Amino acid sequence: MAEGTSAAEEASPARPQEGPVRGLTVEHRTAPLGVDADHPRFGWHTRSDTRGWRQGAYQILVAASEARLSAGNADVWNSGQVHSADSVAVPYAGEPLRPSTRYHWSVAVWDAEGRRAGSETSVFETGLMSTDGVTGWDGAQWIGMRGKTPGSPGAPMLRKEAPLHVGGDRRVREARLYLSALGVYEAHVNGERVTVDHDGAPTLELLPPGWTNYDTRVDYLTYDVTRHLRHASDVTLAVVLGNGWYNGRVSDGSTYYAQDGNALAVKAKLLVEYTDGTTQTVVTRPDDGWRATDTGPHRADDIYDGQTYDARRELTGWTAPGFDDSTWADVERVAFEDRYPDVRLIAYPGDSARIVDRWDQRPRSVTVATGVTGEDDSPGGRGRVVVDPDRTVTDPARAAGVEVTLSAGETAVYDLGQNMVGVARYGVRGPAGARVEFRFGEMLNDDSAGADGPEGSLYRANLRSAEATSTYILKGDPEGETHQDTLTFYGFRYVSVTASETVTITGLTGKVATSALRETGTVTTNDPDVNQLVSNVRWGQRGNYFWVPTDCPQRDERLGWTGDTQVFATTGLYNADASVFLSHFQDTVVDSQAIYGADRAQYTGVAPGGRYNFPGGGSGWADCGVVLPWTVWQMTGDTTVVERNWPSMTRYLDWIRQQTGDTYAGQGSLTGDWLAPQKTSTQLMSDVYYGYSTQLMARMARATGRAAEAEEYERLFGNIKRAFVAKYLSTDGDRVTVRSGLGKASPIEPGSDPDERTEDNSQSALLWVLKLGFYETEAQRRALVGHLADNIGNDAAYKKAHPDSIRVHHAENTLSVGFLGVNVLAPVLTDEGRADLAYALLYQDALPSWLFSVRNGATTVWERWNSYSEEAGFGPVGMNSFNHYAYGAIMEWMYAYMAGIAPDPEGPGFRRFLLRPHPDPTGRITRVSGAYESPYGEIRSAWEVEDGGRTLAYEAVVPANSEATLRLPAASADAVREGRTPLARVDGVRFLGHADGVSSYRLPSGRYRLTTDLR
Repeated sequence: MAEGTSAAEEASPARPQEGPVRGLTVEHRTAPLGVDADHPRFGWHTRSDTRGWRQGAYQILVAASEARLSAGNADVWNSGQVHSADSVAVPYAGEPLRPSTRYHWSVAVWDAEGRRAGSETSVFETGLMSTDGVTGWDGAQWIGMRGKTPGSPGAPMLRKEAPLHVGGDRRVREARLYLSALGVYEAHVNGERVTVDHDGAPTLELLPPGWTNYDTRVDYLTYDVTRHLRHASDVTLAVVLGNGWYNGRVSDGSTYYAQDGNALAVKAKLLVEYTDGTTQTVVTRPDDGWRATDTGPHRADDIYDGQTYDARRELTGWTAPGFDDSTWADVERVAFEDRYPDVRLIAYPGDSARIVDRWDQRPRSVTVATGVTGEDDSPGGRGRVVVDPDRTVTDPARAAGVEVTLSAGETAVYDLGQNMVGVARYGVRGPAGARVEFRFGEMLNDDSAGADGPEGSLYRANLRSAEATSTYILKGDPEGETHQDTLTFYGFRYVSVTASETVTITGLTGKVATSALRETGTVTTNDPDVNQLVSNVRWGQRGNYFWVPTDCPQRDERLGWTGDTQVFATTGLYNADASVFLSHFQDTVVDSQAIYGADRAQYTGVAPGGRYNFPGGGSGWADCGVVLPWTVWQMTGDTTVVERNWPSMTRYLDWIRQQTGDTYAGQGSLTGDWLAPQKTSTQLMSDVYYGYSTQLMARMARATGRAAEAEEYERLFGNIKRAFVAKYLSTDGDRVTVRSGLGKASPIEPGSDPDERTEDNSQSALLWVLKLGFYETEAQRRALVGHLADNIGNDAAYKKAHPDSIRVHHAENTLSVGFLGVNVLAPVLTDEGRADLAYALLYQDALPSWLFSVRNGATTVWERWNSYSEEAGFGPVGMNSFNHYAYGAIMEWMYAYMAGIAPDPEGPGFRRFLLRPHPDPTGRITRVSGAYESPYGEIRSAWEVEDGGRTLAYEAVVPANSEATLRLPAASADAVREGRTPLARVDGVRFLGHADGVSSYRLPSGRYRLTTDLR
């Protein structure tokens, strides 16, 4: 920003990339603002139609202007021609970067033979380059409304007006707003909402600056507000402050939480640069013209409970220059830094949570109810709603835009057809003072015992104490009024509307908010039920990747559960560009470790916040602190997340060792395999996770040059394995039993009996033993696979042999895992040669199964296998979310095994990867197409069974500068062909061998259309 960039360039910060070099990123973002890294990481990928194209060298130039982007003029950094294939997370190594400065950069690449392949340019801009909240802020302070009692009615509204130094030839060239809040904010500049660019259009954020452990770290965001000031002579900054997570009961139990409320505050710096090179700043500071009031329309807001907006109190023009605020209160400094002197104020490193218009959800039906009938003859005595057929609309085309008039005592229920997360945008027309309440829910009541109201009404029992209500009080505009909440969010499919007097609802749209903005992967099949499951997984991620990866978006929880996060992380990274989002969450996990963790070493059950820290043992959840860096590294190839978190991870492993010593047992677990139908000893689950984290530590140490530590962790893993085998494996020759019944189940699982009996050879125990190799002989391995197959098969003979097992209550070919078994189930089965069982489980729609929810109408993944059924009604209400992504981890298997796009641990980030499609042995799925936008470009893998199952047609794309190991089922080594040529004889392809009906090859980059004879 500190140098001359034209207005045209400012309006289009990153040119479309059509050449061979594309996908330019800095800190894994495209043309980012507010980069605070001292050595930002550059990335790009190359497109080439030449098979086997590999990068042989690159050259990065960084300059203060685009005109200087040449080898002889780059005035900031010239890397020189570096002979390397690296194109991911290449660190900046030039002179120190200046704050608030726009840099232009380019990368040129050469192929392996030294021929120049092309170049591309982009930009990035630094933030304030500080973390102390002082440096670079030009005296900005945390300010709030003077005399405002925390939690009292009315959201604080703050404004300041200042003249701009324009005149003559001096005009505004660029303007940046650096903004943070203790709470959440809705910001305006010169009468317009501050937006960010998304999909080429101005886009609203929801609840910036997100959620952190406020006593450790607060984030600020950077906005380009040039367009608001381009033709102005004055500037008005205006901010509405909401309670958000900082002053809401969502943070109860946190060290920053105050029972009587926290004072909301804003900290901001507007930096204006003029065409003559001079600058001007406007900052938040007491006694500097800032004024505040809480008399505006935002009367109440809470993350759980919703928002109340009184349109009669709107202050027209208050966000624009010229408004008379003489009767408003002064502002005062909020002594946040006095309370937390070590807190860091840090540039948010990723994309904020935004409202994505292309995912708008319009009503599929609108039902108007005028009362209740049938209470006496209904099973629960609640009756059913009386539907007005004249105002009820079931045609989706009509429902999307229908106007509905309601009188007092009537209810309209809007079905948006999709469980989603965000807010509702609604129009309403009626008299001033009319009060309209929009209540949100995920389901409608039936006549089951679990219902909480008459059949057809909105089911809300699973929200527990969350009110989840948007209340709007009309100002009486005869032309109609439109509103959209800005200080809260909801998880919902259905919206129930009531009014205090007659009003007309003129429209309602579900506005989807998410941090999972750029989707990078797809899997489609010829099976509509499986495709619906894929959609459910994707919608669950959209809704729960919201500033932090939450467990649920609707009830009085919405927390960053670490166990849920780590089991879903690989799926999440396939589906969306979430590496920065998850790395930022890992920073929060580390902060929580230092604040709430036992001995400042144990990772916590949730982050941020202080609830559910599992002081009695948090295995599987705490291990997120190790599993998440491993996963991000494997999917991106960027070791930064490993290096940055290494001290924290070693502290955690050292702490477990201190707790359990030479027993080599895990720390213990209060959760175990959460919500698994078949119970496994919580201590066994703790022990396997101790082994798993140790194994990952050894591999990360080896890959980052820590040879001595790698050997230490390898020895530790060996000791854990030996201790586990001695304790849990009972052997009699080749016969083996996993004593997963040795110990108790979770004592805190909702609805569970603390003395509930665990079972030997449980599914989750067998899966983890096989995954980690916790056995001694191949004969034992085969026996364990047999036990697993028998358990899953669950036929009459198995049930007769295990009459006391929970499995007798379930159908054949059903799963019986919980949160800690769900993402290893299908991969382990497939790795052990039982893809037939993996597919059988995928197709199962009896309880418990993935398709059980699909068969019962789900549009997102549920928390419990039995959250609802048409036969039994609603599941246990104490813990029952209909949007809970953990069980969606099955999609990892769909990408990596079904479609066959899998990372190779020896080539992280898909520099080298596996193409290993597993056609369906049952024959139900005959066509699968998978795509994934890797750091090297798009990978494609698609197969179709033809000729009555005799032939497999296969298509693949291997991006330039990468290579793949292909494993295809084939009748013989020559059965895989490109055209008429055996693939083994194709130039550049290396044949690796044929065994067990699979042919293996090393493929250079390029496009492939293959056939393989399966006979």
